[in-house]
Amino acid sequence: MTRVNLITGFLGCGKTTTLLHLLATKPDNEKWAVLVNEFGEIGIDGSLLAERGAVLKEISGGCMCCVNGLPMQVGLNTLLKQVKPDRLLIEPTGLGHPKQILSMLSDPLYQPWLTLQATFCLLDPRQLRQPRVKENENFRNQLLAADIIIANKKDCWQPEDESALENWRQTEAEGRLVITTTRGQIDRALLDKPRRNLRPLADAAHHHPVKQPLSLLSSLQLAGAGRWRRALNEGQGYFSCGWVFDSETVFETIAILEWARHAPVSRVKGVIRLGQGAVYINRQGEDFHIEMHPTAPPDSRIELINDQPADWNALQHKLLNIRLTIKA
Repeated sequence: MTRVNLITGFLGCGKTTTLLHLLATKPDNEKWAVLVNEFGEIGIDGSLLAERGAVLKEISGGCMCCVNGLPMQVGLNTLLKQVKPDRLLIEPTGLGHPKQILSMLSDPLYQPWLTLQATFCLLDPRQLRQPRVKENENFRNQLLAADIIIANKKDCWQPEDESALENWRQTEAEGRLVITTTRGQIDRALLDKPRRNLRPLADAAHHHPVKQPLSLLSSLQLAGAGRWRRALNEGQGYFSCGWVFDSETVFETIAILEWARHAPVSRVKGVIRLGQGAVYINRQGEDFHIEMHPTAPPDSRIELINDQPADWNALQHKLLNIRLTIKA
């Protein structure tokens, strides 16, 4: 029997960082799996979570939250039947609605295979003071569906953020456990808490990807033809653009960090090959976090998300110009 936890949260709240922390605490005698879905088409989280001691299944740019979405069913069935993990952690996109996923996991069809345990929602309390986020139907329903609320990024809060969290706790938490933390540092034992929050959730207009053709600029491969590609997506008022570069393309460290820091978008994630090793980039608004790694991933992946269309071609032009080396 596989124990399952759903880990939700809006864009940039720290879901992947929390997963990394939990995977680092995995008991040696247990087999874990992770099913992850991203809004963008490129798939950054898979690179971040790879080789962390768990079996990984990605659904990039798909609609995991749709109960009729075959990617979710196929991914779930594959992990349960072929991997048979002791624990499965599911991370939907930050724009996903939890109702359909919870309905699927609670279906009698899956009762012989899994036990649905506590559902988590990561919350950056600063989002409670952002009308566009606070009024988002999926943001509200992610919080409503959770058994445990993880108020994350405490090191970044201002007094008014703590006040907003306290007001939310008093008016909407309804006795549920609210834990404050930094960098997703939570006790692994919380995963074994039971699923008790069975309140009905309203339907929402969940995200279906809108595939867009490559632009003329993205098809101009310049030097190093065929070594990279671009993918676009949009839904629920958000837009994404991502790039993947092959293993022979590397970037200049300072230049790529400056590009990511100053890109006029709200969200930047990347796993990028450097001359030596790699850098993991995670930016939400003005929060900018990087980690250097001595081992380079098999390719470079960069994803930008914004609440309005950006000049992707201009951003791409700058990105292509900071490639340090393209090996022959």
